[in-house]
Formats: sequence, structure tokens, C-alpha cells
Amino acid sequence: MKKRDDLDFNEFEKILKEKLVHIEDNIEQLRSELDSVGSDDGINDMEDLASFHSLSDQDNTILHQQEHELKETIHALGKIKNGTFGICEKSAKLIPVERLRVNPIARTKVGLED
Repeated sequence: MKKRDDLDFNEFEKILKEKLVHIEDNIEQLRSELDSVGSDDGINDMEDLASFHSLSDQDNTILHQQEHELKETIHALGKIKNGTFGICEKSAKLIPVERLRVNPIARTKVGLED
């Protein structure tokens, strides 16, 4: 299995762990909001009810996105542990460091360049 020796894995591990805490906080907040919206029985106005449903749909969408990002962050941390972080899962080529700095959960290299 190919491994990278040109990256500071500690730098990316720190970034990913900070990202993990932030995502977990977001998920907790979103779940709390969804629970409070779901238990609000005092809504009598149809317009208010529609607004609550719209917010609930938006929160659910964001929650699913955050849960996906959480899984990707955990996956990236696992790749750091086994030394394969920064290697394209499709081509086995090195993902540019600049791309990893912008998107540390990147699984693939973008573009056709070598």
C-alpha cells in the first residue's frame, strides 16, 4: 500500500480533530432544534406551522450533510493513522497539498494533471 512521507500528518490530524469537534457541536445543536420544533404543539396559525415545517426541512437537510461530513472526517483520520492520507482513492496518485489544505477530507485528486 502506497504511503505519503511528504505531509505533516500531525498538522492535518489537528485540523481534522478541530473540524470533528465543530461538526459534532453542529449536529447536537441541529438535533436539539429539531426536537424542539417537533414538540411545539402550541402552533395555531397555518402560516407559522408552514414556516416551522420549512425550518425543520432545512435543519434536516443540514443535519444529513453534517452527518456525512462527520463520516468523511472520521474516514480521513483513519487514513492518517494508516498512512494513506492524501492519496487518491481512484488513481492512487498524490492529492496536492494545496487541495488537502482547502479540503482535508478529500478522497480524490481533481483534474487530469499528473
